[in-house]
Amino acid sequence: MLRHQARACIPVIVLGEFRYGIAQSRHRATYEEWLESHLGQFDVLAVTQDTAISYAMLRVALKERGTPIPANNAWIAALAMQHKLPVLSRDRHFDAVSEVRRRGW
Repeated sequence: MLRHQARACIPVIVLGEFRYGIAQSRHRATYEEWLESHLGQFDVLAVTQDTAISYAMLRVALKERGTPIPANNAWIAALAMQHKLPVLSRDRHFDAVSEVRRRGW
């Protein structure tokens, strides 16, 4: 799926989760090497003040609807909305965000 995309992005939040997982892995060196060799193929989406506003409004709306999602997923969704990008994920929490299109894999 990614091979056919003109642009592939990784939210900085996801990059942090990758690095957290790698730091705890017994295969740390291998995974760090893989990440460093492939990271240049992606745009890393940074959190901005606009992202923070979208994040806060999204969390309030989801809470009011009774469909809250984990904080990191809300950050990822806010970045996807800001950049008008789909989210490639198996995590169905993103389905609660009508403004985000989740693509499974």
